[in-house]
Amino acid sequence: MAAKRTILITGCSTGIGAEAARLLRGRDWRVFASARRAEDVEALKAQGFEAVLIDYEAPETIAPALQDVLARTDGRLDALFNNGAYAIPGALEDISTDALKTLFQANFFGWHELTRQVLPVMLAQGHGRIVQCSSILGFIAMPYRGAYTASKFALEGYSDTLRMELAGTGLHVSLIEPGPIATAFTANALANFDRWIGPEGLEASRHAAAYAKRRKRMEAGEPGPWKLPAGAVVKPLIHALEADRPRARYRVTIPTHVLAVLKRVLSTRLLDRFLGEAARKEE
Repeated sequence: MAAKRTILITGCSTGIGAEAARLLRGRDWRVFASARRAEDVEALKAQGFEAVLIDYEAPETIAPALQDVLARTDGRLDALFNNGAYAIPGALEDISTDALKTLFQANFFGWHELTRQVLPVMLAQGHGRIVQCSSILGFIAMPYRGAYTASKFALEGYSDTLRMELAGTGLHVSLIEPGPIATAFTANALANFDRWIGPEGLEASRHAAAYAKRRKRMEAGEPGPWKLPAGAVVKPLIHALEADRPRARYRVTIPTHVLAVLKRVLSTRLLDRFLGEAARKEE
């Protein structure tokens, strides 16, 4: 009997990662689910998952977790799904360099560290899939989302380069670009706004009025007309993992498809105007 295909998924405490772990286990994958907090790892174990602790912001957690996984699989890993990132909403002028460094550690540098440690394993076995959970904001910039957008633009360039460098090795790299998905993303973003900008920064900012309006909308937690459940991301993930010829990019939600077209057909000036108006309507 052939061994089950193995995958390591990060950010599995809630949202996309949790749904991906659940659905892939149902497709007979051997899922190693990770989370950044010990209590979430224990909760995953209680659900029957083989779970490890990986916190991208604590790079010292990465190697022990990966070695634990490889010890259980006789050194084989068929796929890695890098997932789990957060935003610090706000104008770039209000976001400190320390805040940006912390976000990039969680959204980019930690992903690179894990990917870099996985690559020798996959290259030695001659096959593997690396799937990166990017965003609509990986190719479209919008006001007050600059920190997150910068990290996702970096991820897109990184993944495109890695895909080309791995050509002919049997390894494939894919990006998934979701638009609005029903997760805890917005609540986490508000918490990070309070952490890094806070009442004093809000009071001093020339964007204070816009922030107040956006906070009211975000706190309402309205689902929005285009928001999809986390499972919508898993369908393209399955294709990226199981298809003979996985795509370089998978776009999820109507806004992602529409804005991809608009970016191709509109001038930069017109696209800026359109996105600026869209941001103002959110306030």
